[in-house]
Amino acid sequence: MLKHVGKHNDRKIALLFRQVPNEDHMCLLVYSDLLPRLVHDEIMKTIESPVGQQAENLADALFRNVMADGRNTLEVLHRESFIKKVPTNQVIMTPTTKSNVRLDELNTILTEMSKGAEAVQRMAELDASAGMSGKVSKGRQGEGREVGVPRNSRSQPATVAPSVDILTDDVLASQRLEQAEKMKASAQQLLAEAERLMGEAQSLDPSLKPKTNAKKKAVKAN
Repeated sequence: MLKHVGKHNDRKIALLFRQVPNEDHMCLLVYSDLLPRLVHDEIMKTIESPVGQQAENLADALFRNVMADGRNTLEVLHRESFIKKVPTNQVIMTPTTKSNVRLDELNTILTEMSKGAEAVQRMAELDASAGMSGKVSKGRQGEGREVGVPRNSRSQPATVAPSVDILTDDVLASQRLEQAEKMKASAQQLLAEAERLMGEAQSLDPSLKPKTNAKKKAVKAN
């Protein structure tokens, strides 16, 4: 099973955010087959990594990833306009080659799962009864648009750069600061745990305790 991968209009995608803030019916993604080889390989490596699979949103893992050329992966996707915003009901997630689920259905169930075990049972029932049809709702089909481009805009081509950025510099800076604080807290916890384990080891085997120089230096007689 592989998270964060799927299709939009039969094109392979990597899903960055399951839902856009204040626009729960929209998501952010990149078309993986349209990315430069270096960027594509970095994203796939992140998706397949434990960090990528444990992340709720792939963007969180990409934000922590630095490419071989020293650039931040998420910033590259943002600055080079690879990120697209599309309706969740047009995206089909494909965790395995034999299963799929429409993203809007998945989002609804995951939201309910966070509220209680009853929703977990519902997800199991839907899966067993093939309730997750994976069919795209009529009237909502279409190509993804650049982040920030109005939904009904027909006067601008799809390649026009967005006028409003979801991932602005101040947002990226805030995310980095938050990540730094989390890493600092984790480091402190690891150091405390290391000290505890060292103490236990020394209690079990006193020979591991640091040796002190018991010999006093000879004092020259006056």
